[in-house]
Amino acid sequence: MENIKLTGTYELHNKVEIPCVGFGTWQVPDGETAADAVIHAIESGYTHIDTASVYHNEIGVGAGIRMSGAAREKLFVTSKLWNDVRGYEETLKAFDASLKRLDLDYLDLYLIHWPRPLAFRDTYQEANRKTWRAFEHLLEKGYVRAIGVSNFLPVHMEGLLKSARVVPMVNQIEFHPGWMQPEAVGFCREHKILVEAWSPLGSGKLLEDPQLNRLGQKYDRSAAQVCLRWCLQKGHLPLPKSVTPGRIKENLELFDFAISDEDMGVIDKLECVGRTGSDPENAKF
Repeated sequence: MENIKLTGTYELHNKVEIPCVGFGTWQVPDGETAADAVIHAIESGYTHIDTASVYHNEIGVGAGIRMSGAAREKLFVTSKLWNDVRGYEETLKAFDASLKRLDLDYLDLYLIHWPRPLAFRDTYQEANRKTWRAFEHLLEKGYVRAIGVSNFLPVHMEGLLKSARVVPMVNQIEFHPGWMQPEAVGFCREHKILVEAWSPLGSGKLLEDPQLNRLGQKYDRSAAQVCLRWCLQKGHLPLPKSVTPGRIKENLELFDFAISDEDMGVIDKLECVGRTGSDPENAKF
């Protein structure tokens, strides 16, 4: 519990404050559905919205941000560079396209979505280095407040850091009970890189786990809330997603209870799910 501040933020290594729970929008359809989901999220108290170019919903997410009436400076917005784009100039163009779709003047966080894309499988290290130079430029010029990566394992990070002038502030990886990625998490901690947890509910599979449901009864919480609180107490940033207003609100109600050290240990030992997404080394896209 000592890892999470009462303010509900983490401080990245460049001193930027990032809200400690994000609203994920993967698989949320563009248009009215995405806009409504973002509006409900902001009304429920989320200030951290996560999208990506490959989600094909940046237009709807941006519309939801505007329709919510929230002040831009109160929000933290993330998007990601997709796998078909690498290189310095190409990355800058892709970033500009995302910014236009979102109808924003800047992003708070921009991520390389996957480390070893199919289109650059044999040359990914050099491709990532050129791309990261563009990310550093965007940071230097103030178009983004923080830069990072997603799905990077230590082998991918080590290659990037050989030439990086700026260490990534964030690594967004699959992380949940039953899939804790100790090597990747350990590397991030060593380099002061914040771990963001995508699929923090194991793509929904954890909601049926008997042990998590028993703990939910003990704490008078849902299995989802137990998972998300566990993630926070590990010092990571969960990115739950939903389009259901009730669940959107529930997934943020995490700050008025704490899981005991004993029960944290029980959750740590769960082996019920494993990886639910793709292997970063061999993803087929």
